[in-house]
Amino acid sequence: MARDYAARCPVYPMRNAWLVAVAVLLAAREIGAPKVQVAEELEAYPTESVELSCQFNDGGGLTKLTQVSWIWEPSDGHRDNIAVYHPVYGQSFPNVAFKDRVVFLHNSLENPSIRISNLRMSDAGRYTCEYATYPTGNEQGTTTLIMLSKPKNSANGVTVQAGTKSVVVARCEAADAKPAATIEWLAPVGGNHSTSTTSGPDGTVTVRSEYRLVPTPADNGREVICRVNQKTQKQPWVYPIKLSVEYLPSVSIEGYDHNWYVGRSDATLVCLANANPEPTTITWTAASGPLPETVVVEGNKLTVRKVDDAVNTTFICEVKNRLGSSRNQITTVVIEALEDPSSAGVVAGAVIGSLLALLLVVALIAVLLTRSRRQQRRGYPSSGDSIATGSGGSNGGDYGNKARLLFSNSGNNSSKNGTGTNNNGPIYTYREGCDATGTLTEKANDYHHHHLHHASTGNAPTAHDILLSSEMDEAERRKFDLDDSMEEEEERYDRFGGAGGGGNILPPAYHVHRGHAGEEMDVYLDDDMESQRDGSVISRTAIYV
Repeated sequence: MARDYAARCPVYPMRNAWLVAVAVLLAAREIGAPKVQVAEELEAYPTESVELSCQFNDGGGLTKLTQVSWIWEPSDGHRDNIAVYHPVYGQSFPNVAFKDRVVFLHNSLENPSIRISNLRMSDAGRYTCEYATYPTGNEQGTTTLIMLSKPKNSANGVTVQAGTKSVVVARCEAADAKPAATIEWLAPVGGNHSTSTTSGPDGTVTVRSEYRLVPTPADNGREVICRVNQKTQKQPWVYPIKLSVEYLPSVSIEGYDHNWYVGRSDATLVCLANANPEPTTITWTAASGPLPETVVVEGNKLTVRKVDDAVNTTFICEVKNRLGSSRNQITTVVIEALEDPSSAGVVAGAVIGSLLALLLVVALIAVLLTRSRRQQRRGYPSSGDSIATGSGGSNGGDYGNKARLLFSNSGNNSSKNGTGTNNNGPIYTYREGCDATGTLTEKANDYHHHHLHHASTGNAPTAHDILLSSEMDEAERRKFDLDDSMEEEEERYDRFGGAGGGGNILPPAYHVHRGHAGEEMDVYLDDDMESQRDGSVISRTAIYV
């Protein structure tokens, strides 16, 4: 071509050299550039369709195309024509496996692209678009078709029995995948897994994985997770598997509260069983023999209508399932009858109320007794007693508001108030004087206590002697002494009153010791002031000798 151009166009030698160089470069580019243009790689899935493009690039139009063919190479060394196009003789599909599935998209040698429908996994391989040309010979381009297959994923649990050996409890599978899938296990039960692969005739791969562990009853119902990863999946396939472990029933008895007393009603026991498979029968028996007549059984519940000594036994609950039976027992102890809890509060309230009332009565009596004893020690007569006599008025005399009784040595010896041979009675004195007009007035005693010491040994001491004695201070102090000596005084008072047999006598309030005629004399003095109805005040002095 360069020579033709030079012959037609004469040029200077320099210009001819440049044109030759350009012509050489163009020819070199045409020789190095591929003339058949195709896709290098395609991916497709079974049952789908794929288009294989092919186009011849002649460049200067100097190559003459005579025929084009599509050649399939499923493996190295194996070639098979699946489609041929000739501008004169038309289309041809020599491979039976592709017949009716392959078509030419254009009736043209320059663009002999084809479509393959209803793809199969076996259609994977190299597809070559080959031209027969003149004068350069055959020209070709090759496309690799990769067939992909989504895995058929599945997983399931295996029912096993609890034991001591490692067994398969779950399986997971990714079948007919291309490329091969990977399987992972997510499990909290502490087992292990094993994986195997199997290649199919169409190039697919099946992956299987098994999960193993030593099953226990606690593993029943737990979950393990199978996760499958594969190129065709947008995200991992995850499947949880619930383990199924079979075991004998585990039996327990509830409801006994250790308070089965005689007379209690509707005492209940409940038999609970944990088993896989589910229990088929539940039976109640008694170790002592047949169940008592007061016992009623309803399913897993045993009820004692009325507790008595007959249920003082051991109850046995037996549970069966398909694998076998298990049992448990409980011993019930019948105790003595207890008080009705509903009346406990009433009884407690009554007892507390009674105690409080009793304490109140005791306190009231104590106050009254203490007050009465104080009055007795102070010399107040009891109701009905005369001020003059200190008795119940049996002496027949009432001396008025200012009656004055003086019992001296000349009194009646048998009288309780005399001071003769019997000096045990009290001597009541009333001291009064006269003013300038002759009116009676109360007058303080002027005698001194030394008179008492110089009294004659032949006469009994008078009331004035005692009042003037130096021991009056002691008597006055002891008058209001409320200690435990009150008991002794009351006993002495009882002797005075009871021995003579003559009415009530006021208890002694003072105790004075004085030596007389070589022996000791006991003198009791009771003095108090008493207001009269006419407004006057008298002084009562009771002297006990």
